[in-house]
Amino acid sequence: MNSLWGRFESWLKIHFIEAYEDLNDPATDTQIQKLEATISTKLPDDFVQFLKVHNGQGNNSGWIIDGSELLSIERVIDEWGVWNGILSSGDFDGMNEERGNGVKSDWWNPKWIPFTYDGGGNHLCIDLDPADTGNLGQIITMWHDADEREIKAISFRKWFEQYVNDVEAGKYVYSADYEALVNSNDI
Repeated sequence: MNSLWGRFESWLKIHFIEAYEDLNDPATDTQIQKLEATISTKLPDDFVQFLKVHNGQGNNSGWIIDGSELLSIERVIDEWGVWNGILSSGDFDGMNEERGNGVKSDWWNPKWIPFTYDGGGNHLCIDLDPADTGNLGQIITMWHDADEREIKAISFRKWFEQYVNDVEAGKYVYSADYEALVNSNDI
């Protein structure tokens, strides 16, 4: 994970220095334990290794994950809490979508751990409760107003590796208009 972060940091230093400077310090064991206690689940090792390099980003620059904020542990807990609260209130009762793609039919599942946030209620999540045909720790999309749940990668490491490769290849670029790293096809 250190080498992937190193490559991403090198790119940010050249193309989006403000974001590089806004990366948080490594997560502590105490912070990681607090997150695991909150979600009542052990985090995948690859995500823990990721957090132990940088605990997401601060709030002093634009967002670095395809127009989305890379959440710190504190922000993961906040966003997870919002969705879990809505689930507990019964708002999602009867809202299921058969998918057949390895993601359970839930609208929201408390074992989906958001690690990005686009400002509009949408996330990339680590799926810690996949359907029988899915992979524990797969990365999925979670839209606040649509029931599609797409698998983006079979693991957090695979997702981050592909993202860094895509950034280096120019698929994602810094946009001053959005003050964020965005898909080059979107600008």
